[in-house]
Amino acid sequence: MPATPTASLSPRDLAHIDGQLAATDRLLEQNYPGDDGSRQPVHTVYVPADRFTPSLAADWGAEALNTAEAHGGLAKLGALLGQNAALAEAVASRVEAKLASEPIEDLRLDFEDGFGDRGDDAEDAAAVAAASAVAAAVAAGSAPPFIGIRFKCFEAPTRSRGLRTLDLFVSGLAAASELPEGLILTLPKVTTVAQVQAMDYAVSRLEEVHSLPAGRLRFEVQVETPQLILGPEGTSPVAQLPHAVPGRISGLHYGTYDYSASLQISAEYQSMEHPVADFAKEVMQLAVAGTGIRLSDGSTNIIPVGDNVENAWQLHGRLVRRSLERGYYQGWDLHPAQLPSRFTATYAFYRQGLPAAAARLRNYVEQTEGGVMDEPATARALAAFVLRGVQCGAVGADEVQALAGVAIPQLTGLAHPRLSQATSNS
Repeated sequence: MPATPTASLSPRDLAHIDGQLAATDRLLEQNYPGDDGSRQPVHTVYVPADRFTPSLAADWGAEALNTAEAHGGLAKLGALLGQNAALAEAVASRVEAKLASEPIEDLRLDFEDGFGDRGDDAEDAAAVAAASAVAAAVAAGSAPPFIGIRFKCFEAPTRSRGLRTLDLFVSGLAAASELPEGLILTLPKVTTVAQVQAMDYAVSRLEEVHSLPAGRLRFEVQVETPQLILGPEGTSPVAQLPHAVPGRISGLHYGTYDYSASLQISAEYQSMEHPVADFAKEVMQLAVAGTGIRLSDGSTNIIPVGDNVENAWQLHGRLVRRSLERGYYQGWDLHPAQLPSRFTATYAFYRQGLPAAAARLRNYVEQTEGGVMDEPATARALAAFVLRGVQCGAVGADEVQALAGVAIPQLTGLAHPRLSQATSNS
């Protein structure tokens, strides 16, 4: 008979260790909740604020489809991006449906670089009009699922103007109707933690004034300055942001051209794939890992127009794919003609990866031995990959069920087990 195991650590020892780690337990629980499992848009479209109309998304979709048709169709675009015939056809039909039904997933009405300094009266009028137009689009069902504004930064010369535009827009929306579920506010050109704390104060006051739930107004931070990556003390301010205003930041967006210019990169070589861009984005990834804050890559200013359509599509498609492979599942688009290459490259990424990911998921769920022995962390990543493909329209729930043997609720639970556990305990 085996001897009864005897533990050496007493209950008092264990309680002492629990006391030592209480602060760590609180930190992990409060500051590292993980992703909340909600949909993340695959892109953000920026337009000058005064150009927005309730029909803008549909207009961009129509223009995107017309551009694709004028250059041989979406299947030809797929082939241009290196897809075989079968994949190109499967992607093309889905992209066509996407451009007809939801061509823009996330839209930002821009009061910053895309609007400029037109004087206070003009910007006041535009901010009020933007709130009214967004409310009308939401009511009509024509607004993208995510929509909001980018206002001017909190540096001294533009701070009061940015705050006034933010105030007028949010106050106008609150007066018109309930705030859109997918409302997003974007704070650009952040250099210090203090600017983000000031933004936290501003939106907290707006919540109080308009009787909104605390935390309702979350915002994105644009990483466009080297000072946010490496501060004067040799630390990384961007890594402090999630903990300075817990739960308030929804995303970090990399700003390709402002950041590159700040490092004296000449215009010809400013790019999403320049080494300085990769370094900044890797720091951003480390800074928000586990916090639930999403990441977005920047844009390319090489636009598919004129004689340069196919070359620009190839560049854009390659950059989109590169970002996806590096864990950046969102990026910026600046022109309707970029939508075909955005969705074609994105859908191919998920469709190409689906069979292998689904097979590994099935083996994991059914505890079947296969060529790869996946741990729970890898299973979460596999499930999250497949779930993103479903959420953006690249793959169907029926395909996931057939290949992986799991329905979407189970897939969501595999991707976000902590969220699933919290739901079951509530």
